[in-house]
Amino acid sequence: MLVLCLGLALFLLPHLFREFGLRDKFRNELLGIPAYMGMYSVCALVGLALIIWGKSIAPFVMVWEPVFELRYISSILMIPAFIFVVAGNIPMSFIRWQLRNPMLLGVCIWGSAHLWANGDLASMLLFGSFSLWAGLKFVSLRNNFQSTLVPESGWLWRDLIAVVVGAIIYFIVYVSHGQLFGVGLAIN
Repeated sequence: MLVLCLGLALFLLPHLFREFGLRDKFRNELLGIPAYMGMYSVCALVGLALIIWGKSIAPFVMVWEPVFELRYISSILMIPAFIFVVAGNIPMSFIRWQLRNPMLLGVCIWGSAHLWANGDLASMLLFGSFSLWAGLKFVSLRNNFQSTLVPESGWLWRDLIAVVVGAIIYFIVYVSHGQLFGVGLAIN
């Protein structure tokens, strides 16, 4: 669990520098923008690698038993999660304009959906940490968002792209979840 926790700290803490009031200090005063971006990237990549490795070697410690008959709720929640992540990575659309940071909301839903289906300690650390981080960032950035930009023309097409691409990615991940992550999803 130590490797997983270290990876989570290395990945998530630098992503909270803005909320802690440290981003500008590191970026502008102590390191400079190029060095800060390099440090930020290295921390994120090393943290991600440690998260993957730490989750794979973590002992299975059951904390609570998810209700087997209700596991489909996780699958349903993952549909908007994928759509929001895609919407957060395309130019301004109505979804992005309304939610401000749909990718963070998608990550929060992703983590919550996985918490619903996984009751072991390593999963709770992984998915709970990401849900808390994304929820905190979503609220923080939404409260600080002051733009009155209205989506330019073509926003409907970008929303449609987000929905279609998100649904396609959802289907691919759902069908190949076992091959990708070592945990198959029962299709009933």
